Amino acid sequence: MTPPLPAGAANKTKSVRSSRSKRASILTEATELFGRTGYDDAKWADVATAVGIGSTALYHYFESKQHCLYVIMADALEDTRTQYEQAMRAATDYRTGLVDALWSGFDHDDFGVLRLRVLVSKQELVGVPRNSPREEEARQMARERTRDLELTWATFLVRGMEQGIIPEAESQMLARAVLGLNTSVWHWYRRGGTVGLNDVADFFVRRQLAMIGLPMELVDEIRGGQDR
Repeated sequence: MTPPLPAGAANKTKSVRSSRSKRASILTEATELFGRTGYDDAKWADVATAVGIGSTALYHYFESKQHCLYVIMADALEDTRTQYEQAMRAATDYRTGLVDALWSGFDHDDFGVLRLRVLVSKQELVGVPRNSPREEEARQMARERTRDLELTWATFLVRGMEQGIIPEAESQMLARAVLGLNTSVWHWYRRGGTVGLNDVADFFVRRQLAMIGLPMELVDEIRGGQDR
């Protein structure tokens, strides 16, 4: 038999769960608002309205609009890195892993696209220190995850160089070039436009391969039997 919880423990557990759920809701609504309206034009109070709490209650979870922005950025970077790593690990050979990883960089739902739009639109703020300890902690997290993402790609590219699959190059610079080409898409891409995301992926992955030093046609070889 499970022993009973101490007096007040059940309510405390519910409170923690509720707090986490509310924080997640704030991040979701803020991402939607910042992504559709633009960070500068979005009103912090509108996030509170969307979540169903008072404006002052927001400050229990985030010290400021910019604090929330840094957390959105950090989460986007972490999820992107995880997505790349999963594609790299799942492949049976390096070339397949490379193409699948590059393709996964464009495999996002509507929310994912909005979050990446928020990330790239204000990425320069990650390099500006903050006086507030909570904001600075979130900023440092986003900055660290940017480095982790670059390191993931640099390490993967080095593996290809060591196997003689891709030409020798400065790995960090090449990783930044690969990621930069992907990042450029989120400045202009919009769902429901004249170009679908699969078509964007097909075009850009081929150019990323060319930049790495591999033939564009590798996309056809690896993904020829898959829908694009």
